Amino acid sequence: MNDGDILRLDEDHVWHPYAAVPSTVPVHAVRRAEGVRLTLADGRELVDGMSSWWAAIHGYNHPRLNAAVRDQLDDMAHVMFGGLTHEPAVRLAGTLARMTGLDRVFLADSGSVAVEVAIKMAFQYAAATGRAGRSKLLTVRGGYHGDTFGAMSVCDPVNGMHHLFSGLLPQHVFAPIPPGGYGSRPGEAVEARPDAAYLGELEALVAAHAHELAAIIVEPVVQGAGGMRFYHPAYLRRLRELADEHDVLLIADEIATGFGRTGEMFGCDHAGIRPDIMCVGKALTGGYMTLAATLSTREVADGIGVLMHGPTYMGNPLATAVANASLELLAERPWREEVKQIEAALLDGLAEAVHMPGVQDVRVLGAIGVIETIEPVDVAKIQDVVMGHDVWLRPFGRLIYTMPPYACRPEEIAMITRAMVAAAASL
Repeated sequence: MNDGDILRLDEDHVWHPYAAVPSTVPVHAVRRAEGVRLTLADGRELVDGMSSWWAAIHGYNHPRLNAAVRDQLDDMAHVMFGGLTHEPAVRLAGTLARMTGLDRVFLADSGSVAVEVAIKMAFQYAAATGRAGRSKLLTVRGGYHGDTFGAMSVCDPVNGMHHLFSGLLPQHVFAPIPPGGYGSRPGEAVEARPDAAYLGELEALVAAHAHELAAIIVEPVVQGAGGMRFYHPAYLRRLRELADEHDVLLIADEIATGFGRTGEMFGCDHAGIRPDIMCVGKALTGGYMTLAATLSTREVADGIGVLMHGPTYMGNPLATAVANASLELLAERPWREEVKQIEAALLDGLAEAVHMPGVQDVRVLGAIGVIETIEPVDVAKIQDVVMGHDVWLRPFGRLIYTMPPYACRPEEIAMITRAMVAAAASL
């Protein structure tokens, strides 16, 4: 099928994420992905600054990951997980338990489903332990946890992408957006200190609603699709303390932050805390297959008993096999040094954007680089600019940002930052 046929059929039948039909933003056909580059059907080659929505941390077409899928395919592509088990899923659960300190692993098939499972765990645990009246969650504004109904209910209810559904969703308790300033900014060496007034707000809000809270749910240290904000680990530490003081569970949504993206293996590691429930996904399979997991302490699992959830493709052998290979690869590679080098290159490369008209902020944490604009960006225009620099990015709202593969070389990070600076200049 040629490029024209692909795009015509796409326009006639495909509904893309966060898009109208037909899409008002150009769609580009990809023929191949290799290393950290995408080859379009028209022959153009682009450095992928998005890691395919933050998942392809090792890059594309990796021989170890390819082999894991091929080898598993010879045995079985899928088998139901109800009443049956298999080596790849069991091995993955053991690895995740060792990495997180959370003993029980429920394998799901997407990040949103992992969050749904976490929410159900929290409510079922409250009911099972004699606190059935605890029917609310506490979170912070500016967050994003997924696109299904339970997940949407704990996304930002006003400025998030799901405000159209606000009247249909359960009403939860929202703290203000955490103060920013964590991470690094070009030319700035001083780390922000936690805001005592904000800590006081958290304390008062949890105390006032503790009688109706089953859990607190947050994205640790980084608010992802809700705005790419970085907040001080002290707020996360205090939420852990408050959860303990008021006998409330703490859920950490590590779907975007897990597996090294922020410079630590998990976002919670910045604060030195362990949640009661954790959600992981995205980079779990290195961008190969859809897979997520919801992990809990043994205490939570024992309290719940039978968890009423069961995805058809739960524990899929192909997905769990490649996840095992991806985590082994992550353990072997010097990911911490790679992420530090990416962080330094992002700081250096984005410095030029700091004082540009139309730019509100430039910030970096680990392998995350953000140019926040004053006004919402024209996605099609920005993509034209960055593609003119042989880079693929997907801006949204007021954000021109990158979360590149850890496999990027310095010259490829330089290409990404030049494209971002050019995009900011085009404002």
